[in-house]
Amino acid sequence: MASFQRATVAAALVATPPVAVAWMLTGRPGFSQAAAGWCLLSASLELVYLWLLATAYRRGELSVVYPIARGSAPLLAVLAGLGLLNERLTAAQLAGVGLLLLGILAVTVPQTSGRATVPALLTGVAIASYTAIDRVGVRLSTPWLYGWLLIMLVAAGLTVSMWVASRLQATGPISRSDLTPARATGIGVMMWGGYLLVLWALSLAPLSVVAPVRETAVVGVAVWGVWKLRERNAAAMKIAGAVATLVGVSLLAF
Repeated sequence: MASFQRATVAAALVATPPVAVAWMLTGRPGFSQAAAGWCLLSASLELVYLWLLATAYRRGELSVVYPIARGSAPLLAVLAGLGLLNERLTAAQLAGVGLLLLGILAVTVPQTSGRATVPALLTGVAIASYTAIDRVGVRLSTPWLYGWLLIMLVAAGLTVSMWVASRLQATGPISRSDLTPARATGIGVMMWGGYLLVLWALSLAPLSVVAPVRETAVVGVAVWGVWKLRERNAAAMKIAGAVATLVGVSLLAF
């Protein structure tokens, strides 16, 4: 959390000057109260997501937590698209839903205690929620301007929430980040630059397409956890579940 907070603050500092220049050059586009409200709600849910993710990682392995969290998110986002945005699923997308469920089950079964499953699934709920909100909010504003405000709000929220957590000692002592300024800036730019691309995509395409496609990193992270972090318990099942999740989200995009 300390590293994420430092990277997000660095990203906010890096993004502000070019956003200010773009704002001036494009005629000072406005920001409606509705867009600001959706952005604030999204930032609040992103804070919830980060704390849930940190809790899940303390309880379980990367190769288990990440596929559950990121694999369940597009499934929930598709349901939100169907129920709230009147989007429709094809036969291939229905098959994708089934594969997603199988993939999540495959990476959940290897856990010895199951203590990470609930926070990982709740993380997926938070991801789906803020993505659906961003789908609405970004279309009420300019994507890059909406994204800049989102980064600023998350940076402020992280700073405040970590201070409160340290005072309450609800999560135990919070270590200071060992990220150098250069590394924090690089991580922040990649992390938030990636989400700015997601916001751009949400301004152009349906939620039920964007949400699944952005989760194609599931396989890479599962492989990284098994190979680099040596999370070898039921490795074959984890990889199979991650692959099923990837195929599922791919089918959801068609």
